[in-house]
Amino acid sequence: MVKKILTFLNKEFTGVNEAALLLGSFAFISQLLGLLRDRTLAHIVGAGPMLDIYYAAFRIPDFLYISIASLASITVLLPFLVDKIHSDKDGSDQARKFLNNIFTAYMLFMVGISVIIAILMPYVAHFIAPGFSETQTKLLITTSRIMLLSPIFIGLSNLIGTITQLFRNFFIFSLSPIFYNIGILTGIIFIYPYMGVYGLAVGVIIGAIMHLSIQVPTVIKHGFFPKFVSHIDWKEIYNVVKLSAPRTFTLSCNSLAFITLIAMASTLKAGSISLFTFSYNLQSVPVGIIGISYSVAAFPVLVKSFSVKDMEGFINQIILAARQIIFWSLPVIVLIVVLRAQIVRVVLGSNTFSWFDTRLTAAAAALFIISLASQSLVLLFVRGYYAAGNTKRPLLVNVFSSGMIIVLAYFFIHIFLVYPNVLLSLENLLRVQGVPGTIMLALPLAYALGSLLNFFLIWFLFRREFLRNRSLKLFKTFMQSTISALIMGVVTYFALSYFDDIFGLTTGRGVFLQGFLSGIIGISFGVFALAMMKNKELSDLARALSHKFWRGRVLAPEQKEL
Repeated sequence: MVKKILTFLNKEFTGVNEAALLLGSFAFISQLLGLLRDRTLAHIVGAGPMLDIYYAAFRIPDFLYISIASLASITVLLPFLVDKIHSDKDGSDQARKFLNNIFTAYMLFMVGISVIIAILMPYVAHFIAPGFSETQTKLLITTSRIMLLSPIFIGLSNLIGTITQLFRNFFIFSLSPIFYNIGILTGIIFIYPYMGVYGLAVGVIIGAIMHLSIQVPTVIKHGFFPKFVSHIDWKEIYNVVKLSAPRTFTLSCNSLAFITLIAMASTLKAGSISLFTFSYNLQSVPVGIIGISYSVAAFPVLVKSFSVKDMEGFINQIILAARQIIFWSLPVIVLIVVLRAQIVRVVLGSNTFSWFDTRLTAAAAALFIISLASQSLVLLFVRGYYAAGNTKRPLLVNVFSSGMIIVLAYFFIHIFLVYPNVLLSLENLLRVQGVPGTIMLALPLAYALGSLLNFFLIWFLFRREFLRNRSLKLFKTFMQSTISALIMGVVTYFALSYFDDIFGLTTGRGVFLQGFLSGIIGISFGVFALAMMKNKELSDLARALSHKFWRGRVLAPEQKEL
């Protein structure tokens, strides 16, 4: 089965860099639209009680999507379909029966669970946002009930997305998250003024329907649109669930940890949930572009190498992807830390998003981003485990790390309350003295430290089980990228001071030009430093760009969360 899917999907696969650049390009477009969505929310709704309700209402539908819909993920279903299509003369019919079987079981289970959760929502809401007032809780219950439709549609979209990828309609599949965000923007701009927070929820449903609808014509064209069947082959369902359950449980642990952080934020200053979510979304942009792109690009080669017992090729692919992740991540970390205020102000700044909001969101984003490299490398090592058929080890590590995020969040909130000088030191470090609600910084700090812990644990186990006496030889890449990142950071910092006297920082245009030009100058110096050090990753990047990577075809990842 593994060889069939690799041959089928990777005829034009030329290298991890080319594939990652292609995936990263699609991710960049989608993330840009996501940032536009956040900016529109910040401008029209503003960071406050109403937006807190909206983001809190997302948590249960998101958890439902991750814990149920991801059981029928593209990564799991596609090998089954390819295997059935190539099994015999009636392969297409067998594939259709399999898809109908999965579709029927999915819809029955997903709709049934959604109805049960909708009924129990008044009880669930108090766990999601214990700090909400009675009025906010009532709005949360109704908003979340409306949003329960979204995981049904997006899960179904990912299910039929298996067909669009099977027939190599990668562009259509990659449009789905873009249309999803367009639907959400429709709700924010056109429906929210009339329906309030319910209008935002309706926008999410519109986006979920658009996420599905963009793929429907392609699936119908190929004659694979799923249908309900009266008899479900539970053995096939069991085989799919057995394969996907560890990955799903791993994702569910992350979602539960995030739900707990949101619950803590609801007990803090009004707007804390919004600012926390904004900063998390900002740090998710480079994680999606770097971490997910390189880990997904490397996965087919990792599977192929392990299946033919080519451990040398397996390790070399891990080394190549890890080097590129480090090469990209360290400069991005430094640039975002230095330019955090400019980035947040340009992305989210408006009259309803105050300067205090900007500073606190920027500080939270800086704490989040310190774990960028670790989050991205964890994605790679986890896929290394998956390629080796070991899904239990990443699950155990993730369960422990997610639990530690929750423990650390409680710990830091307690420390900041009991020892205010500790919080004051953090405020001074991040330059948010006098900004109300800084205790919220305990949450991104806990998340970042938990992510670092996750990396060190998975790295220790991966090294012991796969590398043994081998070395990844990452030190040179790490040192060169660190030197380049520090040069970028210092040059960018002084450039900011220089342009501070040139551009009026009271306007969005002035803030953008200050940050953009400073960043460009800093990046130029950093790239020059890498060239002087004859950095191999820079050479590999130049080579990949010359190969017309945009013409390649790779398996695009499905949407991880709502």
